[in-house]
Amino acid sequence: MTERPPHHTPNRQLAALIAEAGFSNAGLARRVDQLGIEHGLDLRYDKTSVTRWLRGQQPRGTTPALIAEVFTRRLGRRLSAQDLGLDACAPVYAGLEFAATPSEAVDIVSGLWRKDSGSHAELRKIAFTPAGLVVPSRDWLIGRADERVARGEATDAPGRVPAQGGRPTVPRQRRNDQVDRTQGSRVTSGDIAALRSVGELFRALDHAYGGGHARQALVRYLEHEAEPMLRGSYGEATGRRLFAATADLTRLAGWTSYDIAAHGLAQRYFVQALRLAQAAGDRAYGSYVLVTMSRQAVYLGHGREAVQLARVAQQGIGSSAPPAVQALLHSAEARGHGVLGEVRACTAALARAERALETVRPGDETPYWARFFDEAQLADELAHCHRDLQQYRAASQHAERSLQLRAAGFARSRLFCRVVLATARLGLGELEQACTLGAEAALQASEMRSVRAHEYVREFERRLEPYRDAAAVRGYRERVAALG
Repeated sequence: MTERPPHHTPNRQLAALIAEAGFSNAGLARRVDQLGIEHGLDLRYDKTSVTRWLRGQQPRGTTPALIAEVFTRRLGRRLSAQDLGLDACAPVYAGLEFAATPSEAVDIVSGLWRKDSGSHAELRKIAFTPAGLVVPSRDWLIGRADERVARGEATDAPGRVPAQGGRPTVPRQRRNDQVDRTQGSRVTSGDIAALRSVGELFRALDHAYGGGHARQALVRYLEHEAEPMLRGSYGEATGRRLFAATADLTRLAGWTSYDIAAHGLAQRYFVQALRLAQAAGDRAYGSYVLVTMSRQAVYLGHGREAVQLARVAQQGIGSSAPPAVQALLHSAEARGHGVLGEVRACTAALARAERALETVRPGDETPYWARFFDEAQLADELAHCHRDLQQYRAASQHAERSLQLRAAGFARSRLFCRVVLATARLGLGELEQACTLGAEAALQASEMRSVRAHEYVREFERRLEPYRDAAAVRGYRERVAALG
């Protein structure tokens, strides 16, 4: 790794923490390297590297954040790069932390919005890291809602947010490119209603046209509208509702990032949405964020992590959740088992989802975010699971049912289900029908800004490869070529 020119001031903060942690220089280097491997990085630091840091050299890129995480794990308290006397890492690499306070959460997530709304293409190339799921989900599970989130009018002093236990904490020093918005105006119910309405608008665009269609507009909205509110003035009840609405928009920013295959960025948005939901005191919404993270893990082939996330969500919300929410959580677990080829566990989780959905009654207080989980969605989940388990007859039946029931506005979901049906038909030896369905899906995908939609079609095409000389497959390729 290339280092910056050395500073001449020894790093006494780092030296003190090394002594407190009981690390040797070689031991610290080894732990940083190991943590780097978790994040897909090949660092190869040694005791000489640590000696240079102690003399005042600043490591580049992700390394300050990794060193801080090593000490956080060792000492059991949250430490930042600044606490170690190191330059703060760029927000590109931040975002996997589960913030200690609401004000810290606002700083982290607003840093993501600001970088993402600019021309920082590297932000959208960050790799997904399965290891990055463990700490946030654990912290959410064992954590409690923040005691206070009020700001300004309801706090001890403008710009200071009381931490748990009532001790005021001062927001960290902002970089020059950050606007100081701590003296913001009072947040009203109308402001929060506007956030909710914007969420519905962007959700509809995502369903119909793909995450790439208006993702940047959503991120800019968060930066320019939501952040000033979060740094504004509000009492406890309004503050909880503000954090809840912002958590929802942040999860949606992650979802649209996931849809365009910006998986590391999506993961960071999901982690921050989880933290914002905790500040809102909304345990149920936190479980929904974990289910969203579980779905991304399924898509990327991390079945074990997907199952664990779904189970943490179930544990965190308990058995008192509304039936539609229970069905959502169990179906998410089933998808993870399906990817792993675990037939009995997958079947059992699907059965729990079916039983839960059967108990939904008109008038049930189902949260707005779980209302999409209806018979059409359950049939879709069943179809995906049976496809993954290579049970093609059942997959075909459930996919057909989902397509019959699913509203036209859920265009991307219908596309996914059509590809599952095409795959099931192929598995049953019905090549011509499979190719017809696949071509319809390819046409839909060509009209969407969704990497996932295109990847579903490509995966189907890979399955066609053994039949490439068949007339139906040649016809399919000609139809798809014409779309270009």
